[in-house]
Parts: sequence; C-alpha cells; structure tokens
Amino acid sequence: MPIKSIDAATLKKWLDNNEAVLVDVRELAEFNTESIPGATLLPLAAVEKCLLPASGNKKLVLHCRLGKRSATACEKLLIEDNALDLYNLDGGIVAWMQAGMPVKVSGKGALPLDRQVQVIIGIGVLLGAVLGYSVSSGFYMLSAFFGAALIHAGLTGNGIIANMIAKMPWNKN
Repeated sequence: MPIKSIDAATLKKWLDNNEAVLVDVRELAEFNTESIPGATLLPLAAVEKCLLPASGNKKLVLHCRLGKRSATACEKLLIEDNALDLYNLDGGIVAWMQAGMPVKVSGKGALPLDRQVQVIIGIGVLLGAVLGYSVSSGFYMLSAFFGAALIHAGLTGNGIIANMIAKMPWNKN
C-alpha cells in the first residue's frame, strides 16, 4: 500500500474531529523544543509497529520537521506490515506552522537534527580541507569520509552521522 500524504489543514480537521492519531518521529530534543499538541513521540530509530500508539479506527499520521523522516518511517512500517493505513504530513511541522496551526513551544531552542548534521558535516569537510592543505594531504581523507557518509545517507536513507548525533547528551532529556 503506498504512503498517503496529507496537508496541514486536513490533519487539523482530523485531529479536531478525533479521527486521527499523530506520531512525531523526530528526536526528543526537537520534540521538546516544539511539537504539535496531542502528538506522540516515537523517534525514527525506534519506529516499529508494536510501538505505535493504539489508534483503533482512527487514521495514523506520522510527521517530522519537513516530511522526509516521517516518509522513511512510513516505508519502514509498511515493510513490517503492508496493510497499515498510514499518512505522512506533507512538509512536516514546518508546513503545519506555516499554515498557522497551533504548536507547543518550550523556548529551549535546540537545533533540529538535520541542521546539527549539516553543521557537523560542514565542520568535518572544512577541517579536512584546511588540514589537508596546511598540514598533510592525508587529512583530505576526513573530507572524503564526510562526503562518503552523505552519499550513503542519500542512497540508503540511513544517516549514520544523524544516528550518532541523535545519541549525543544535548539531544537527550
């Protein structure tokens, strides 16, 4: 069964009418910073059918920041059980906020996981280039490592660096 996408307005209507269960597949720090009221946290790395909240006859909607991780979560769940009736919030919580929908905000201001990954990879590539030029050409391998990690993440949907960053202390309670 293919993944169905819905927009923020449709999700709002479903939630208001108690027709949907919403699952947030972002990391804890992101969820604690801002979340859609009523969403249940189930980080992407932990997504399994047995851990989904009970939905009864309600629609099951997954979301993340932009809709990419939640699409991956839907794919993962459909591999486990292709009879699941899943919906992915198109554009994630960003689209939800742009549509003027309510969000619980803590004011803590943690960087979203995808931006943390961008910063770490940027530092690694820059450091490899600078050290490769000024110290030893062997340091260019650092830049190559980060490039290979990006290619792997793009081809497989499994971000090794993102998984490591998600386990860092600042991304925990």
